[in-house]
Order: sequence, then C-alpha cells, then structure tokens
Amino acid sequence: MNVRSSWVAETGQTREDTRLTQVGATTPVNPIQARSGVLPGSYDGRSRLSGLLLEGTAAMTATIHEGRAVIQGETSQGVYPVTLSSPEVITFAAGEAYPRVDLVVLKIYDNLYDSSNRNEAKIEIIQGEPGQPSQVPDVPPRCLPLWKVTVAAGASAGNGGINWSNSVEDLRNPVVAIGGILPVYNNAGVPGAYPGQYQDNDSAHYLQRWDGTAWVAYPKEIGGIAPNGMLSTGSYTGQYRDNSGILQRWNGTAWANYQPPVDVETLSTGLTMATGWTLVGFAARRTHRIVAMTITVNRSGADITANSAGNITDEVLCTLPTGWRPLVDTEAPASDGYGSGGAVLTTNGNVSLRTWSATGVLTNGRNVRLTATFIQ
Repeated sequence: MNVRSSWVAETGQTREDTRLTQVGATTPVNPIQARSGVLPGSYDGRSRLSGLLLEGTAAMTATIHEGRAVIQGETSQGVYPVTLSSPEVITFAAGEAYPRVDLVVLKIYDNLYDSSNRNEAKIEIIQGEPGQPSQVPDVPPRCLPLWKVTVAAGASAGNGGINWSNSVEDLRNPVVAIGGILPVYNNAGVPGAYPGQYQDNDSAHYLQRWDGTAWVAYPKEIGGIAPNGMLSTGSYTGQYRDNSGILQRWNGTAWANYQPPVDVETLSTGLTMATGWTLVGFAARRTHRIVAMTITVNRSGADITANSAGNITDEVLCTLPTGWRPLVDTEAPASDGYGSGGAVLTTNGNVSLRTWSATGVLTNGRNVRLTATFIQ
C-alpha cells in the first residue's frame, strides 16, 4: 500500500506508518482547526510544491508522485497526516457525449465518521457529470482536492485521450508548521488566521504580514526600511519606508516624513563666544551635528573691509559635547557673503572657528552665519 496514514486504521498501524506521517504541519485557520494542504518542497529546490504532482503518462492515465499532506476533518475529528511514499497510477474513465470535469483527491476513509467500513487514505478520482457547461463535482468531507482534469467529449485511449498540457488545473495548497512562513501557491487572497502570521508572495516577490484584516507587504531590507514603491499602507505604527529618497514613518494612519530627534543645547552646556559677537541661535542634528551661529557684524577695522574680502581673526569658541569631534574644514555661509574657515580643537578642549575669510560684501550691522560641523 503506497498511501500511509496515522491514527485511522483500528489495527495494523506500523511504526513505519507513524514515522512517515508525522509531518508536523498545521497552518491554523481558527483555534481548533488547521488548513488542509500539501507540504512544500522539491528535490532540486526550484519548485515551491512538488509533492503529489500529477504527470500525464498515457492517453487516459496519469501518475501522482510522492508527497505529504494533512487533511482537516470536521471540528472534533482533528487533522489526518498522510504520506504517499511512492508514485501511484490513476486511470480516468473515457469521455462521454459532453465534456466532463473530474477531481483527483486525497481521501480519508474513517469508519468512525462515515460508516464506510474502511479506515484508510486513498488517491481517488471523483467523476463529474458531463454537460454544457460541465460542472465541478462536490468535494466530500475529509477529502483534499489535488487536481482538476477536464475530459473532453469522446476522449479515450483510442483517439488521443486527455490533453495533459491544457486540461489540468493544479488545486494544491501548501501548509507549514505554526509560525512558519507560508509560501503562496494557489492560496493568494486566503485570509490569515492571526495578526503576525507571515507568507511569502512569490508573484509579488515580497514577504507579507497578516495585520488582522489584510496581507500587508513587510519590509525586506535590513533595518526594517521598506524600499521605494514597496508599501502604500503601513502595517504597524513605527514602520519605516523609503519614499523616493525621503525616509517616512507610519504614524498609524498616514506616512509622515521622518524628522530626526534634535539634541537640546543651551549656553550652559559649554557653547561660548569671544567678545564682540552676539549669539542669535544654532541648530543641532543627530549623528552629524551642525552648530550654526548667527552673529551681527558690529565691528570695524582692518579685520573687516567693506566691499572686499577680509579676515575675521576673533575666535568663536564651542565646547564639544562628550564623544564628539570637529570636522577639519567647515563651510561658513553668510547672509550677504560666503566664506570658509577652519575648525580646530584648542588646548582647552574648545573648538575654535577662526581665520574665517569672507568672499562677499560684509556690511557693518548685517548678520553673518557661521557653521561648525561635528561628528560623533
């Protein structure tokens, strides 16, 4: 016997039967029942589902190849693990006056529930009624549909039989163990059983997470940032995505451009200036900290020459926070002139912006912005 099952036969279950059928795959559909389906996997790793594969081998015969599956009975009946340990040949009845649709199924006979006087698992063909159009036959309880085969009117071994290339439809669904990532294969659109369940959508090439109402694309990049164009709706508050170069965060209802946290500094933390300059304000950013000081030009003399470049020789001192160091060169844009200078670490631990050279027109009483960049 090729088809092995566990806990069906009243007597005669062997240790080999038990070992072959302990599949450990129960994808839940509710707290007590599991999804019926076929375990994924292939010999070469290239196919999602090769178990219980149908191969047309003659005009009216096909081979069902080996594989493993689970079949959910009614609520109180539990899950039946089944293994087809070697290929099995099945034969279809000849066609009739009208086309017919047959189902290839994996069926559990359990005398405790169906009074069949049988306790076994079988590969069977459920023959449909011919007609125009032909109807798919009903699936009885404890029965897993595997394939739908259309038998053309008058098809037989003597006149070409079944067209295996376009008359067969794959009905197999995959199942995995609880917590496993379910490969989408004939189960697109099937709802999840619990928030946090995952599936891999091969046609869309991304991981999906069930959020309680829908399958939502899940970030696949390291760090949890979804690539550009991957997400239209977030699946949880705090999720991030790249939106054409702009980092965005899902706030629960919409995507908001991400604003990095701002470090708060006051003069008491060590930011100081030399005499002659007035501090208007500064900005700070995470990781690369840019301290910008707007000063009012209120001096005159050789250090500032109107309408020409000049040097500001007075030092602007900033005490660095712990763990930060200055960049050697810093750009210092001005409101009415541009210049550059050097940021150097003085002996007392301060950072000095000095020998700043203006390249534009500096007018006494106008504002000039100096910036110093530090990295942690």
